[in-house]
Amino acid sequence: MIPPPLAALTSLHDTGADWPSLDVVWRVLTLQDYNTRLVVMSTMILGLASGLVGCFLLLRKRSLMGDALSHATLPGIGLAFIVMASMGGTGKHLVGLLVGATVTGVIGVIMVLVVRNTSRIKDDAAMGIVLSVFFGLGMVVLSMVLSMPSGHAAGLESFIYGKTASMIMQDFLLLSGVAAIALLCSLLLLKEFTLLCFDEGFGRSQGWPIHGLDIILLGLVALVTVVGLQAVGLILIIAFLITPAAAARFWTNDLRNMLILSALIGGVSGWCGASISALLPRLPAGAVIVLVAAAFFVFSLFFGKTRGVVRTRLAMYRLKRKVGRQHLLRAVYEIQEAACAETGKPPANIAIPFRDLLLHRSWSPAHVRQDLRRAKNEDHIDQFDGQSLRLSESGFGEAARITRNHRLWEIFLITHADIAASHVDRDADSVEHVLSPDMVRELEQRLDLDSIPESPHYISPQKDRPHDMVR
Repeated sequence: MIPPPLAALTSLHDTGADWPSLDVVWRVLTLQDYNTRLVVMSTMILGLASGLVGCFLLLRKRSLMGDALSHATLPGIGLAFIVMASMGGTGKHLVGLLVGATVTGVIGVIMVLVVRNTSRIKDDAAMGIVLSVFFGLGMVVLSMVLSMPSGHAAGLESFIYGKTASMIMQDFLLLSGVAAIALLCSLLLLKEFTLLCFDEGFGRSQGWPIHGLDIILLGLVALVTVVGLQAVGLILIIAFLITPAAAARFWTNDLRNMLILSALIGGVSGWCGASISALLPRLPAGAVIVLVAAAFFVFSLFFGKTRGVVRTRLAMYRLKRKVGRQHLLRAVYEIQEAACAETGKPPANIAIPFRDLLLHRSWSPAHVRQDLRRAKNEDHIDQFDGQSLRLSESGFGEAARITRNHRLWEIFLITHADIAASHVDRDADSVEHVLSPDMVRELEQRLDLDSIPESPHYISPQKDRPHDMVR
C-alpha cells in the first residue's frame, strides 16, 4: 500500500493541503516519479528557451511584443477549435490548436510591424493596439466556442491560464525542439542579433537585412510563446520571456554572459516553480514559476554585480567621497600656493586658516569638518585644531598631483574640446589614462608657460585674485 503522502505525489492534480514529508520532498527533488519528471523537465527547457530569446527582445526594447503576440494567439486557438469541430473532430487536437495560435500570432506580429513601418506610431502604441484588438477578438471567438455543444468541455481556458500538470511527452519533445532551435539561432546569428539590438541604423547603412533579422527574431518569440501557452498560459508567458532577461541584465554588461545567465535563471525558475507546485498541489504551476522568476529579479535588482541598487549606491557613495576629498585637497593646495606666491616662494606645505578654506569654496562649516575628518583618517591632514590646518606629507603630494591634473584637464577642455571656461569643473584624477602621453606633455608645457586660459576654478600664482572668486 502506498503511504498517503506518496499517493498524493503520484498526481499533480491533487488539491490536498497537507505539507509534504521529507520522503516526498526527496522524491520530487530527485525526479523519481514520471509525471513530476516530465513536467519539471518541460518547464525547465521552456525557461532556457525563454531566457535566450527574451534577452534579444529586452535589448531590442520590444518587451511588450511578447505580450502582444501571446494575446494574438487567443483567436487562433478558438478558430482552430471551430474548424476542427466542424470537420467532424473533437476540436481538442493539440497540434491543430497550436497551429491556429501560431497563424494568428504571426499575423499579429506582422500587423505590429506594418503599423510601425508605415506610420509615425511608436512600437509601444502599435503593440498596445494589436494586443487589445486581438484579445478582444479572441474573447468573442471563445464565446462562440462555448456556445457549441462540445465547447464547454474543450478546456481551452488552459491556454489562457496555463495547465502545467497536464503536459505529456508530446509537449516535452515539442519544447525540446523549440529550445534547440532557439539555441542554434542564438549561436549562429549572435553577431547579427547584437547589431540589430544595439545599432540598427548602422546595420541598415552597411546593407544588413534588418527587416529579415527582425522577422527571424520575432519568429523565435512566436515559437517560444506558442509552445509556452500550455505551460504558463498566454497571460504569464510574457513574464517568463522578459523576467529572466531583466534579472540577468543587473549582473553583466556582456551579451554572451547575459544570455547564459538569462537561460540559467529561466531554467532554474521553471524547475523550482514546477517542483514547488508538485509539493503543494493547490498552487498553480504557471503562477509559481513566474513568482520564482520574479524572486530572482528582485534579488538581482538589489544585489546585481553590475547594476544592482546596493552596488550602485555604494559606487555613488564612494565617488562622492572621492570627489569631496579631491576638492578639499585641491582647495587647500591652492590657498597654500596663493599664500606662498605673495612672498615669492614656491608652493609649500604651510598651515592655512580654516576661515580661508570656507571662503575658498563657499562651503558650510559642517561639510568641511566632515571632509577634514575623513581626510585625517586617510592620513592626508597632519593637524587641525579648529582654527588652522595643515596637510601631511603624503596629503601635500596628493594635493599637488590632483591640482596639476585638474589644471591639465582644464587646459585640454578649453583649448582642444572647445568648452567654455565657466563650464569646466570635472574630475581630472585619471587624466593620464584619458589622454595620450604626448598630449599630457603638451599640456604640461602650456601649464609651465602659464598660458592657461582664464578659468573661474584656477588661481594663477602670478595673479592676485580673491579666493571668493573660486567656486
